[in-house]
Amino acid sequence: MKKIGVVGGGQLGQMLALAGIPLGLEFIFLEPSADACAARLGRQIAAEYDDIEGLERLAVETDLVTFEFENFPVQAARHLATLTDLAPGVRALDVAQDRLNEKALFRELDIPVADFAAIDSQDDLDKAVTRLGLPAVLKTRRLGYDGKGQKVLRTRADAEGAFEELGAVPLILESFVPFNRELSLIAVRGRDGECRFYPVAENIHINGILHLSRPRLHDFMQEQAQTHARRVLESLDYVGALGFEFFQVDDYLLANEIAPRVHNTGHWTIEGAVTSQFENHLRAVLGLPLGATAALAHAAMVNFIGEMPAIEPVLHLPGARWHDYHKDPRPGRKVGHVTLLSDSPRRLEQQIAQVEALMR
Repeated sequence: MKKIGVVGGGQLGQMLALAGIPLGLEFIFLEPSADACAARLGRQIAAEYDDIEGLERLAVETDLVTFEFENFPVQAARHLATLTDLAPGVRALDVAQDRLNEKALFRELDIPVADFAAIDSQDDLDKAVTRLGLPAVLKTRRLGYDGKGQKVLRTRADAEGAFEELGAVPLILESFVPFNRELSLIAVRGRDGECRFYPVAENIHINGILHLSRPRLHDFMQEQAQTHARRVLESLDYVGALGFEFFQVDDYLLANEIAPRVHNTGHWTIEGAVTSQFENHLRAVLGLPLGATAALAHAAMVNFIGEMPAIEPVLHLPGARWHDYHKDPRPGRKVGHVTLLSDSPRRLEQQIAQVEALMR
């Protein structure tokens, strides 16, 4: 029986284990938190992500290691990669952890991006605002997710003192994109170089946090998204599942960011696709044949943020699949989700509206 090490013990680790246990896999999680929701599905090594002893234990006690979040310290990942098989690789982490590296890779691969500038001082910011114009989005280059670590600049006054406001750390300024839709693509690449892609998903965020993700079957942006994703996968010699976020502007895509892991916008695949993103990630890192990525129905995923709603009204909805992450309620925290399946786009829209009403 193969033992899979996972750096991180959150809901993504939990869903990896739920997909892997039927494949005969066991899981060991490196996670400092005492209430890690994934730990009940395997064994936990309670240590910080850069703890050398913890990393070495994880390497010795497992057959290979993967990770469920992209802020695994790169130096720790490099050390781990000298001890065991780590997939995806260190370069993917290094690129995804720094928004400037990410944008540079996209440009190198001829993948369109919004105009951007590196910001290392308030003077840099003032000059970049003049060059790029307003509105623009100022972001920390490292860390920051779900709307954290960023500020929209609409006027010159918004830019005053913004470098200090975001921590006086390396930043990136990006031109504001008047997009039609926010789209994402879940891609997976095996050890043999085979790539497979799920249908693109259309996403809606509220206060910077993903609220709704809905795969769009036969979308006219599918081929363009796959072309961009394939370039990134091959450039990084990537193994595993990867989430790629885009802005659609009329008939072309601008790359926003990548996540070198399973991704929130792919949760619908658990019930809505022939093979879930979680199972395909495990198949890829194990060198097993990749599974089919076709959608089984019209589907949508609605995140539960802050607290879970009552379960009974949700499960009264036909096609509803409940996912509780076993996390304590907290404002802005992803604590669960529901997947909705339907044979009709119209009925699916009705189900989404019913779930949203239950969350108010």
